[in-house]
Amino acid sequence: MNKIIRVSIVDDEVDLRENIAGYVDAAPGFKCVSVHSNAKEALDQLPKQKPDVVLMDINLGGMSGIECVRLLKPILPEAQIVMLTVFEDTEKIFSALAAGASGYLLKRLSPVKLLEAIREVQEGGSPMSAPIARKVVQSLQPAQVSDDATTLSPREREVLHGLAEGQAYKQIGDKLGLSIHTVRNYIRRIYQKLHVRTGGEAVAKYLQH
Repeated sequence: MNKIIRVSIVDDEVDLRENIAGYVDAAPGFKCVSVHSNAKEALDQLPKQKPDVVLMDINLGGMSGIECVRLLKPILPEAQIVMLTVFEDTEKIFSALAAGASGYLLKRLSPVKLLEAIREVQEGGSPMSAPIARKVVQSLQPAQVSDDATTLSPREREVLHGLAEGQAYKQIGDKLGLSIHTVRNYIRRIYQKLHVRTGGEAVAKYLQH
């Protein structure tokens, strides 16, 4: 039997977070373990609740969702955090990824697509809404590569490009003709070369300029 994916939601819009919680709970293989209206509450409660996936808004009032991710990730490293927001600007996208987010989704995503994204991030992917992935991919230009990223091999860049597009490890492997084990080895080397710990950080650092 597949493990139930435990989900927490951090959003200050009552109707939205309750709607998401409702269809997460109604879907087989998912359970909403908590909802939170602000960053302070989330930082206090999430380490105790230990969700597998956290859906995090950016505009929370008070502390932003991006800063919440930055503080939450070190104390809840096992959780995969996905931004769920209306913001599409490049600065917020890369700030969220650099803070430790593993994905970036727009709120207009359908319930079915959101559930797919939750499962994808739990399986090692970095889900992104299509407009967000497009912005990330368009930013993958040599002039914008950081000094650390210049040490990446062509194959490592291909793997990282797959991460930036939100592909799961299996998808990357299938596209490049590699086993999942080999993809994981490439990811490990990329992390070492870029001095990062998550796929989101790797993508963000690769795009620094």
